[in-house]
Amino acid sequence: MNRSNAERELELVLEKSRDNIMITDGEGTILKAGSKCAQIYGRPLEQMLGASIYQLELEGILKPSVTAQVLKQRAPVQLMQTTRTGRSVMAEGFPVFDEQGELVRVISFSQDLTDLQLLQQEYELLQQKLARRQYPAGGETVQVDELSFKSAALLEIYELLQRVAPTDASLLLLGESGVGKTAIAQLCHRLSPRREAPFIEVNCSAIPESLFESEMFGYAPGSFTGASRQGKPGLIEQADGGTLFLDEVGDLPLAMQVKLLKVLQDGKVTRIGSTSPRAIDFRLVSATNRNLHDQVEAGRFRLDLYYRLNVMPVMIPALRDRPEDIPVLLDHVLARLNQRYQQQKLLDERSCQQLIHYHWPGNVRELENLLERFYVASPGALIRCELPGVGTLPNMPQPTPAVDPSAGPSLQGATLPQALEAYEKQLLEEALERCDSTYQLADYLGISQPTVFRRLRKYGLKAGKS
Repeated sequence: MNRSNAERELELVLEKSRDNIMITDGEGTILKAGSKCAQIYGRPLEQMLGASIYQLELEGILKPSVTAQVLKQRAPVQLMQTTRTGRSVMAEGFPVFDEQGELVRVISFSQDLTDLQLLQQEYELLQQKLARRQYPAGGETVQVDELSFKSAALLEIYELLQRVAPTDASLLLLGESGVGKTAIAQLCHRLSPRREAPFIEVNCSAIPESLFESEMFGYAPGSFTGASRQGKPGLIEQADGGTLFLDEVGDLPLAMQVKLLKVLQDGKVTRIGSTSPRAIDFRLVSATNRNLHDQVEAGRFRLDLYYRLNVMPVMIPALRDRPEDIPVLLDHVLARLNQRYQQQKLLDERSCQQLIHYHWPGNVRELENLLERFYVASPGALIRCELPGVGTLPNMPQPTPAVDPSAGPSLQGATLPQALEAYEKQLLEEALERCDSTYQLADYLGISQPTVFRRLRKYGLKAGKS
């Protein structure tokens, strides 16, 4: 290949690349640069060529210069720049060494992130407006697909999703494990124009690193020993036209972060063993319980991928921070369990109060698992939460008695047997308001069904059904 063809190819790469590319020599003099320089850095390309990056840094055009850092550290560098035109730029620089180990070139790539940051600012303004709205205490329960809630915090998130879902902006769902990030991701998909296309969920922490690439990107026929003769589309390819949900994205291996970033930038995916990229179109939703900014600082997560994912961050509060949602969730989960097991069980009032005041370190997932455990373990129609470690929950206020003796008939001057009978009748009347059958009464009062019959007959009371 002669020099003129190589020059033409290089000029085409510089011109058509989505990133701004700059090439300097080992002294920091700019040899080549893309035409996007003028737009990003506010200086004509002709004035950039031949200039020293150190002088441009002094003038505030490259602030700071990634090339200067590469020359100083003799290693790849990634940093954020603020240009004189007020734009936010993410820059990466890579050293090139000759056969003697001399640093002879630095190639840098710059991405203008100003538009992404404007989106984030608009999101923050929207959050502030929503925070200023006054929602009435004890507002109505909202049921959307599998989500049931009553809190203002989740109502804000729901209203935000209604605005964001029609767009293709990437969502980053943040919050503790078990708060419902998957349910929020599914709701976003169902609210979007992609609702009829696939929703592909990937748990990044559950796939072994050795299998991650083949699972995510797929493989061509016969690309490795044991590969299917037909080949296999990866999870990214399966999400074409729909939504790709990356759960626990903070656990994504660094090597896969580079490949995922390339897919997001190019809109194409290449199977293992193939040289033919396939055009791909999907909406990306990610979730993590980690602090990705700290991950970036520690070198465990790429800064450029972080900005790609963090276009629209959504913080989902822990269940203990929205206690008004707990009774709603208990009703919703109990209804689902009754439908699954074809029964009509009720939650004991004392147990219900315990669960409402519990601090729920595992959030919604713990609530679902714990209630199902109680449901299956309770022999009767009334669910009692008396398993070890739950019947005496820490920091739990004592439950209010089902019947307040002082609210009953006056017992002044009554004998002990008369007082006991009056109190027993009052207990039965209170239980009848909560239970529909003698089976439920027996379970609620902790006595046998024949005893319930005898006590009801004694006081002339009747259960709803027998």
